[in-house]
Amino acid sequence: MPLDKMRDLLKASLGRTLQSLPAEDRLAMAWPVVCGRAMAEHGAIIGYADGIARVQVTGGAWRQQFQAMQNQLASELTRVAGVNVTAIHWEFKRNDKA
Repeated sequence: MPLDKMRDLLKASLGRTLQSLPAEDRLAMAWPVVCGRAMAEHGAIIGYADGIARVQVTGGAWRQQFQAMQNQLASELTRVAGVNVTAIHWEFKRNDKA
């Protein structure tokens, strides 16, 4: 099986597994799968309401990187977590500067 198909299969399986969790927890569990482990270390889902996921980032450079991928991340979070993400709000961790 090609790697892309295996990845899609695993993402779908994760989505089914997460269905019993609250939306915020589903998004938090899907986050490293959606953006990759290395990027996930620089951002974390900290909230969700009314279609807006709140992501805490480690600094301005990482916020720019995540913002450049915002539409893709929102789409993949929706697909993998099964939670409708229409927007992402980026927040800095305390003591971090832009």
